[in-house]
Amino acid sequence: MSRREQSLAERREELVARSAAQRAALASDAEPLIRNAATADRILTKLRRYPIVIGVAAAGVALLGSRRIFDLASRALTLYALLRR
Repeated sequence: MSRREQSLAERREELVARSAAQRAALASDAEPLIRNAATADRILTKLRRYPIVIGVAAAGVALLGSRRIFDLASRALTLYALLRR
């Protein structure tokens, strides 16, 4: 093996090691995103079973507006928390 080929082989090993470390770092950094995506997927899977609920929610947002829906939802959540005690 020539000196140039040996240099290229060493460089290749170095690059392979660096890319493996970068892949591991990316996988570790992406773990929270993957968990959130899995949670969203579970929610969407459950919602697909009840398309009427999605239709009613979309109609509510269209008729009342998102701000009003948020206000009503926050009041309902507060009332639920009080009644639960």
